[in-house]
Amino acid sequence: MASRATKPTSQLVKRGGIATSTWLIGLVLVLCIVGAVMVGSASSVISMSLYGSPWSIFTKDIVWVSAGLIMFVVTARTDYNRWRKLTPLILGISLVSLLVVLAPGMGASAGGASRWIGFGQARFQPSEIMKLALALYGADILCRRIEARSPLKQVAMPLLTVAALSILLVLAQPDLGTAMVLIVITGSMFFAAGVPRKYLVWGALVVVGFVTMAAVAMPYRRARLLSFINPGVKASGSGYQVVQSLIGLGSGHLFGLGLGNSHEKWGLLPNAHTDFIFSIIGEELGLVGVIFVLALICVFVLKGITAAEQSSNLYGNILGVGLISWIAAEAILNIGAVLGVLPVTGIPLPFISFGGSSLMITMAAAGILVNIARQGGLSKSRTPQTRATPRSSARPRAGAGASRSTTRR
Repeated sequence: MASRATKPTSQLVKRGGIATSTWLIGLVLVLCIVGAVMVGSASSVISMSLYGSPWSIFTKDIVWVSAGLIMFVVTARTDYNRWRKLTPLILGISLVSLLVVLAPGMGASAGGASRWIGFGQARFQPSEIMKLALALYGADILCRRIEARSPLKQVAMPLLTVAALSILLVLAQPDLGTAMVLIVITGSMFFAAGVPRKYLVWGALVVVGFVTMAAVAMPYRRARLLSFINPGVKASGSGYQVVQSLIGLGSGHLFGLGLGNSHEKWGLLPNAHTDFIFSIIGEELGLVGVIFVLALICVFVLKGITAAEQSSNLYGNILGVGLISWIAAEAILNIGAVLGVLPVTGIPLPFISFGGSSLMITMAAAGILVNIARQGGLSKSRTPQTRATPRSSARPRAGAGASRSTTRR
């Protein structure tokens, strides 16, 4: 063991295969390329209608992807532990921005929802920044309280308070989809911190009840829920989007109609280049294209989980789980809505759907995951015995997590 610990990281990677960080980088690049190509194809008709050129939306997407890649490189090369010092600032900006969105005359509205700050193309969604802020804050506060051997109540209450406040502010926009993602981030970090399962189960039951009440409280949400249960009955109304999405997916068959040959993008499927781009992938690239994209996302999630497990400290472990759970939840919510197995929530497909602030913040999260994986790999190659020490002493009251962190390595 001692001789192996002195070998350079490159030799370990060569023996064990491709490094997790390299996997993540490659997958992000491929997903962005697929996304740019499909946005260009899916948006050509509406782009011509709105801007007089089939390339306008595609050009904007390339700009956002480029900005996202810059964010990705910066966060991938920044020690993830440094984000702990900036967490209060990021969290404060996020909460204030969520309040500003709701202020009369301050937030930009579209489709009956007020979710943006800014004007024209220069606007962003504070709820996207809140996802990152909540993950950073949750990992920091849980790590601090656990290492201080605080009782479970003192460990959980700060994160529960901030999460509840942010979720309520997001629901007021209204944006049920993002609220669900914030719930997933919070729950996953509690799990990574080793909160006993009985509390997680009770919390999950409370969340299900809360989400159900939130879904039926507003008429348009209730209509979406009913159309999800039986979209054919509401095919000309609230279920129209799902029905057209399924038609697009089904018409692609095995190899698709060919890139650029979608029928649905000709005004039949709303939001073809944003929330329902997965349907266009199925229509133009067929089952083969759908499986390819699903495989990319699944491998990314698995490698993200590996990065969290390989983290050199408790903070990176919890943060990595929160980040990958966020991206996985968005993928599930988006694809589930496109397939008609989940209600439509307006959540984009990570790395692929057209979007500004959503894409950039997701790329920043992916970059942090890369850094967590890279730091974990370096730690493993140098001192493999030291990783379990702070974790076993840091979880005296969480119970399940303490034993899990020491036995799975």
